[in-house]
Amino acid sequence: MSVLPDGWEMVVGLEVHTELLTKSKLFCGCENHFGSEPNTNVCPICLGLPGSLPVLNEHAVELAMRIGMALHCTIAPSTFHRKNYFYPDQSKDYQISQYDLPINANGYLDLPDGSRVRIERAHMEEDTGKTTHLGGSGRLAGADRSLVDYNRCGVPLVEIVSAPDIRSSAQARAYAAELRGILIATGASDGRMEEGSMRIDANVSVRRPGAEFGTRCEIKNLNSLRSLQRAIDHEALRQIELLEEGGTVRQETRHWDEDIGETSTLRVKEDAEDYRYFRDPDLVDLAPSEAWQARVRADMGPMPAERRHALETRLGTPTDAQRDAVVVVIDLGLERYVHAAADAGADVAIALSRAANELAGVESLDQLSSDSFVKTVAMEQSGALSATQAKAVLGELIANGGDPVSVAAAKGYEQLSSDSLEATIDELIALNPDEWGRYRDGDDKLAGFFTGLVMKATSGKANGKAVVAVLQSRR
Repeated sequence: MSVLPDGWEMVVGLEVHTELLTKSKLFCGCENHFGSEPNTNVCPICLGLPGSLPVLNEHAVELAMRIGMALHCTIAPSTFHRKNYFYPDQSKDYQISQYDLPINANGYLDLPDGSRVRIERAHMEEDTGKTTHLGGSGRLAGADRSLVDYNRCGVPLVEIVSAPDIRSSAQARAYAAELRGILIATGASDGRMEEGSMRIDANVSVRRPGAEFGTRCEIKNLNSLRSLQRAIDHEALRQIELLEEGGTVRQETRHWDEDIGETSTLRVKEDAEDYRYFRDPDLVDLAPSEAWQARVRADMGPMPAERRHALETRLGTPTDAQRDAVVVVIDLGLERYVHAAADAGADVAIALSRAANELAGVESLDQLSSDSFVKTVAMEQSGALSATQAKAVLGELIANGGDPVSVAAAKGYEQLSSDSLEATIDELIALNPDEWGRYRDGDDKLAGFFTGLVMKATSGKANGKAVVAVLQSRR
């Protein structure tokens, strides 16, 4: 549902910066590692000292091509430029980037809801350092002093620029989430937004439907999907309020404050000419051969959309809830457990539910083998374990490993005999004649009442499905 007043439409384009998973930086041999002591992964090349010469990282180029291929881009000969700007966290005061001839261009990304967002370019560049402002609010204004860590200078980046095809903050979030999954699947990035491995700039404008695009403002360095969605909604509403009051929107870059939920001006927006781009004289043109591209393409595995389709196919006709579970399982890389269950003939729906709920969010699944997971699902499917018991068995297997049958026995989850179950139900019916009469007259909600009594009487050993079957047979 749109948060905008009637008669307004937002127009959003995203610029996603992702650090590449290389061992070394883009143009030198310094280690590409997050969390090192400040200013320890530096050298004359990434610091831009006089006389140093950059050498392009081959693996970074391959990862950039993987991203382009996954986004259906055309991979073409490209060049590197120097982007000149006052960079307080870049000692050479320029950034090596790609300008008019990027390595990847003219692609697209299809979202789970069926919408398509065009990709204008996905170009290579180097990252800048990190500035920490001390004192005041932690921002430059009001700070007592600033510290610079150059470790991140020269780390390889790919900037993925979408067309202004996004029309809601929810769609922007879905796009970023799908793109993050692709970046992880290609092996190009770990997608850790909290560490800065993936950062998002959102270009936001508003207009009357069908009118020309409005003046855009760019919200910089959003580092979570939640922040992305909140910042876009706030900025669109801010611009609408300004326009409805007779004002004009100024093209500028803005900062998002997560704590107060507002954007604020950083600087008036620069255009391309303000950066004074020119070809880097120390780097030759980059022209990946067809053979090189073919080798890179052959090493790529299936992307998230393909993996979701494969899992949904095994479900037959998935419900909306199951589609949501599939997204969770694929995002977390848990589908191997569900496929193993399906291959063994176990119930795919049960396996999907257990993977999306009991396995999701677990820090380590090293103790849980696919075989143990499949056996647990099969035991639940057969009635040897109730759903509650299966969850408890999986919890023990995740923590300590072992055999599901042995774990179930140790927990006292022996299956009740049918005679014992029926005798227990008959006794409880006799003790609750009024509720039984209402159940027989069609009050199906009381099935839960009797099931709860049976579970309590049997210390949780009864199978809920078996209980309901006996109750129905007694009607």
